[in-house]
Amino acid sequence: MSTNFFALKRANSSGALNAMVDDGFQYSLGPPESGFSLFLAERTKKVHFIRHAEGFHNVATKETGSNDCLLRGDAPASAHELYDARLTAKGIAQADMLRGYLAQRPSGSRSFTAFDLVVVSPLTRTCETALHVFGAPREPGKPAFLTKKSAPEGTPEHAAGVTIAPPRFLVREECRERWGHYVCDGRRPIREIAEEFPNFDFSEIVHDDDVFFSDARETDEHCCERAVKFLEWLNKRPEKCIAVVTHSSFLRHLFGQFGENLHSDDMDDLQRLAGNCELRSIVLCSHGNKDGKKIDPLMPPSSAPSTVRMHSVAM
Repeated sequence: MSTNFFALKRANSSGALNAMVDDGFQYSLGPPESGFSLFLAERTKKVHFIRHAEGFHNVATKETGSNDCLLRGDAPASAHELYDARLTAKGIAQADMLRGYLAQRPSGSRSFTAFDLVVVSPLTRTCETALHVFGAPREPGKPAFLTKKSAPEGTPEHAAGVTIAPPRFLVREECRERWGHYVCDGRRPIREIAEEFPNFDFSEIVHDDDVFFSDARETDEHCCERAVKFLEWLNKRPEKCIAVVTHSSFLRHLFGQFGENLHSDDMDDLQRLAGNCELRSIVLCSHGNKDGKKIDPLMPPSSAPSTVRMHSVAM
């Protein structure tokens, strides 16, 4: 027997509450007006979004005071020194600091945070960030029980000789930065990136060359749409604790679509611009109504018509 509580008269509420506290991230979810929401645990997973560490393009825009230094000018975008920009020495240090933080951040029954999967944007700066934060990935296709390493040094688990499997690094085009116009947001061919980052799994990337980058900036609407599609893809993954190494504008377009039913402080924390190498953790819950939806790979907009009508030929 079930009861439809939404049909009952709702009591007035002073607003959403900081209803749950876990892993250092406070969140509250909307209706009913009690400030709580209940979800089946099997439909939830933790996703830890990480913006890439400081890149040379970040330094250039800060020093010049504008984004004009990121325009290609008369030369091809790929010839620009900031095309697919890399991390600075400060950025590498930021990633190393985050690695140290995660080694001391309790999660579940462990004294440190371990991940089942790391999803990475294919741009060089996100691949570099992932490598410095999480260390070498598990070889694609190799089972976890054949790839073990010691727990982080200084933890009780390390002292006890506990071993863990490093996560897989799966590269997905959907979580790349909003593309176009600025040279830093183009990427090198996958054949070059894959050679530099062995054991990153590029098997789900469709195109070697960057078919998405152009002089035109990706529209806000399209970036928002692919951000939600990326969540749908994450929801279909079997892993329960996932890290995503991505970009600030992508995160702004993703988080800006959520949080209207949160407490104002929580909404501000969710939607504000992410800093370099910032970790932002959320709990992703599926309502179940899109679980069977097919997720097609990201493709560039087609300039060809979907149908072509041939005129009749007299015989």
